[in-house]
Amino acid sequence: MSRYSCSVPANSANFNLVDASQVNLLYDQALRAAGAQDFARAVRLLDRVIELDPTHAEAYYKRGNALRNLGEWHAAIASYNQAVEREPGYAYAYCNRGVTQQALGLNVEALASYDLALRHDPSDVMTHYNRALLLQEFSRWDDVIASYDRAISIDPAFADAQYNRSLALLYCGYLEQGFRSYEWRWKNAGRLGMGELRNFPQPLWLGEQSLDGKRLLLHSEGGLGDTVQFCRYASLAAARGAKVYIEIQAPLRELLSRLEGVSGIVVKGNPLPPFDYHCPMMSLPLAFRTTLETVPPPAKPLQIDKTKRARWTSLQAKQGGPRVGLVWSGNPDNANDQRRSVRLSDWVTRLPTGYQYFRLQRDVREQDRATLQSNPFIGSVDEDVQDLLHIAALCQCMDLVISVDTSVAHLSGTLGRPTWVLLPFIAEWRWLRDREDSPWYPMMKLVRQQSPDNWSDVFERVASKLRREYPLN
Repeated sequence: MSRYSCSVPANSANFNLVDASQVNLLYDQALRAAGAQDFARAVRLLDRVIELDPTHAEAYYKRGNALRNLGEWHAAIASYNQAVEREPGYAYAYCNRGVTQQALGLNVEALASYDLALRHDPSDVMTHYNRALLLQEFSRWDDVIASYDRAISIDPAFADAQYNRSLALLYCGYLEQGFRSYEWRWKNAGRLGMGELRNFPQPLWLGEQSLDGKRLLLHSEGGLGDTVQFCRYASLAAARGAKVYIEIQAPLRELLSRLEGVSGIVVKGNPLPPFDYHCPMMSLPLAFRTTLETVPPPAKPLQIDKTKRARWTSLQAKQGGPRVGLVWSGNPDNANDQRRSVRLSDWVTRLPTGYQYFRLQRDVREQDRATLQSNPFIGSVDEDVQDLLHIAALCQCMDLVISVDTSVAHLSGTLGRPTWVLLPFIAEWRWLRDREDSPWYPMMKLVRQQSPDNWSDVFERVASKLRREYPLN
């Protein structure tokens, strides 16, 4: 989710100097420099404008914008302060001061800035949008949705506001309304990282047309975990009379090869079979009008390699204690990775002794390799965690899987294994608000941060919960 700067048309008529033409010239040059992203030159020119006309509120405002683009956050705030001192009703300056304060983590101050901006200009769409993003940090979800609603009432085509509102609705459990708004993800696909809605000549199916005797293509979007979570809808489509094909990522091909209700599987990039309708997988909850009460159960047990499972079962039988699979980080390219992944070194000292621990994640980051090497009690057979089929076999051998929010959590949950998911203070929408369970996975428990960035408390609660629910003999 991105914050937006407010903007205001250039107007340098608010001064009374003998050499007004020089001020106008310098100000125009500063605007051109900023437009060319030469922000250092823009600051120098604006300093000269201010020297000639200390009452020039817009020069202070534009100087604040240039300083913010140079990463000089505190100097930018000071410049915005000088703008509103000279023009107390300067809503844009309050708004961008709030953006800068928010970037510095000064959330209380940022909220006050946004409120001042809206007091002077209640119709500014960007301030409502930025305020909604900030209110999420305070977990004021009713106010979050209300702020998005105000932004959308001003600009109904504001795709980011529509999309982020859908995430807030979903997080609060308003699934039917949220999934309807979630279709806005396609309207600004470049910024939102969703890719593009497939441009098929066949019509998009969102639940309205009969599927009896029709061929339906379900195509994956997002990450592997998204596909594992939403492939459950294939059997529902088949029950409506459709011949269902699914297009999925290559690592999932073997795992989903016997998925209930599916007539054929295509790996992304390969030729597609003939079909009558198509539907992105994450639009399926909308197509089936899913509510909290009607979330379908996970897909029936996935295809597991019995030989691989037997190998791990034999290996583990030589040891004692409950078997616990660990996943501490996900894909580093995920936009939310900084919040969802943890360092193994922060967790390993809080793992209770006496249990059998196993690494279930494929990739180990450089920062975690030394920790693994110095803690050999965490079992690891590298060749068996290089694809999801192997990991699925390993998950089935575990008494418990503990994972951060990544694809292995979805895989373990779909397999019906007891799974604990470690979540940041503001989790992804699918885990819902303030819940310790998940309607998507009956055998799953959620362990959330109780304050932002505080994993220590999570690790302590997990350790206590492990001793209590999986006591050693």
